[in-house]
Amino acid sequence: MASKRILVVDDEVGIRELLHDILQDEGYQVELAENAAAARAIRLHERPDIVLLDIWMPDCDGISLLKEWASAGLLTMPVVMMSGHGTIDTAVEATRIGAFDFLEKPIALQKLLKTVSTALKHSEQLPKSGMSLANLGKSPLVVALKDRLDKIAANANNSPSALLLIGGKGCGAELCARFLQNVNTPWLQLAEFSQLATAPLDILEPIRDGVLYISEVAELSKTEQKGLLLLIAKADKYNVRVVCSTSENLPQLQAEALFDHNLLQLLSAVSLRVPALDEHKEDIPDLAVAMANLQFELANIEYREFDIAALNSLRNADWPGNLAQLDAVVRNLLQTSLDTKISLDDVNRVMHQFEGAYRKSLPAAGTQALTTYNAANLDQPLREARDEFERHYFEYHMQVATHNMSKLAEIAGLERTHLYRKLKQLGIKIKG
Repeated sequence: MASKRILVVDDEVGIRELLHDILQDEGYQVELAENAAAARAIRLHERPDIVLLDIWMPDCDGISLLKEWASAGLLTMPVVMMSGHGTIDTAVEATRIGAFDFLEKPIALQKLLKTVSTALKHSEQLPKSGMSLANLGKSPLVVALKDRLDKIAANANNSPSALLLIGGKGCGAELCARFLQNVNTPWLQLAEFSQLATAPLDILEPIRDGVLYISEVAELSKTEQKGLLLLIAKADKYNVRVVCSTSENLPQLQAEALFDHNLLQLLSAVSLRVPALDEHKEDIPDLAVAMANLQFELANIEYREFDIAALNSLRNADWPGNLAQLDAVVRNLLQTSLDTKISLDDVNRVMHQFEGAYRKSLPAAGTQALTTYNAANLDQPLREARDEFERHYFEYHMQVATHNMSKLAEIAGLERTHLYRKLKQLGIKIKG
């Protein structure tokens, strides 16, 4: 097994060298940084197993660097703060931000080794973390969203157990839902809705004190909607927060008798709109860097920096697919760019490919279905007209996807289970 890597950040050369020698003698790989700038550069390209971070440094204090790493999603390893002038308040502040422990100088040898050993064991038990609400941005829209979620979280005991998040697909609703999950509590994203119809209350016990997330509540059948209504009514008993998101117009669906009136009233009691990425483009450069860091952290994909022109191009582009589209573009750039930095040419190359994906051309195979839709009968009730449109939509895209159900689900933005249910509802036969 490879030895653990420790980053020591301290502006005093004597302390750096002493810690280096002690820890290296214990079998650790040790890297040294004399200030926050050096530590920042190392962390950007590496993931140490633990960081020993001095609080008082000339260019940037350790608390500020800790906050920076936390907000950028880079606090994925235990950080032990060190100070010769430490106070209880400083230690509490560091722990609140995310530091694992606090060591006072001069550091006793046994205390150092025990703290390092304990921190490394803790690190091995930590789940790999992904994007969080902290990564979403610092624009006024996003800050207001975070403040409202903070208020909802703080009033957990006095607010309804259900929350509705409204926004386009890929806008980051799941990040908002996960923000409401307390540390070491259950999380369940319901992927199969049938249990809502058969035994909704059985869902609650395993996620007691946790969060239940439903990514598109408009996809529930009428029976499943009734089950969700019952589940929410009992959620307080289990201290479960139920978070639903939708990209649909629920009042319109309710008016068309496609969505339960009582469920809509309950979900409307506490609702938040999650802004589309195009509404806070100023956050895109930081988001792109955070996504690149995440790929380095979780997928061991080599990190590449973006040059300024590349980041400006990303910021000025249109993002109909929201965060999901940006994430796909960043992954593509990381794996297909040839130079050490991602350039404007790289961004133009990849964005051109994605423009084709989001502006799907109309192949000959789908011409008949499209023509049929254009000639659809509009002199009928809205519900029937909607069903007719959806029937032509799926018939057209089934031809485009050559009856590949996985591809059709991706095009339509539906889970395969929900896709099959929708096709059956519309009377569309599926080729075996």
